[in-house]
Amino acid sequence: MDDPIGLWGVVASFVLVAVAVALSAWRKLGLSATISWASLRAAVQLLVVGLVLVPVLAADAPLGLSFLWVVAMVVIAAETVRHRAPGVPGLRSIGLLAIGSSLATSLLVVFGLGILPLEPIALIPIAGILVGNTMPSTVLAVRRTLEELDAKRGEIEAMLALGFSSLEARRRPIRLAARTALIPQIERTKVVGLVALPGAMTGLLLAGVDPIDAVAVQLAVMYLILGAVAVSVLVVVLAVSARAFTADARYEPLPG
Repeated sequence: MDDPIGLWGVVASFVLVAVAVALSAWRKLGLSATISWASLRAAVQLLVVGLVLVPVLAADAPLGLSFLWVVAMVVIAAETVRHRAPGVPGLRSIGLLAIGSSLATSLLVVFGLGILPLEPIALIPIAGILVGNTMPSTVLAVRRTLEELDAKRGEIEAMLALGFSSLEARRRPIRLAARTALIPQIERTKVVGLVALPGAMTGLLLAGVDPIDAVAVQLAVMYLILGAVAVSVLVVVLAVSARAFTADARYEPLPG
């Protein structure tokens, strides 16, 4: 598959979105504007990113530009996490720590162990895949942590009154929160190849790469994603839940 799909291909791929918008308008579901805005925003963002990536991915571009791009992705992702629960103190820092640490560890594995060469054409896509999958799970982990702490407030306060530490009192809520936040990624990993072919493998197959080689790349990517998501979720549930307790082990509910 050597030729790009072109403008017509993009327009044709929008048909199903147009059908969804029409169905929503017909049945008065109130989703037409949301779907349309999401589609338009995605188009604008991708066009801008495509233009900016031209010099970043040029053959003579310094590697430092790629690292700046990766840092920008992490900062934007952390800010998105903060917007989802603005009442949690220090959530931007928690998001930076969770997403940044999981991404840094993953990139160290990929490039430090020589799985892929450290080049802009490899660094930016891998970082984008990892951050793109980690951020939604991080947001979900924050929301579920707040919900579980609120739902188990009586249990937490009873355990504190009996002399348990704050970590022991919040262990059950954060375990439930982490499990819920990880379920989507775990289920995707379980059925990969059976229900759907993931993006990296699909792209390689469309490019004419041998299926076995495409599988090897996809396995590496899937393991990295699962590990990055798990690390980020665990960091978030531990850090966010800790903010709900004072230095003298009193529980103070966090605003959502």
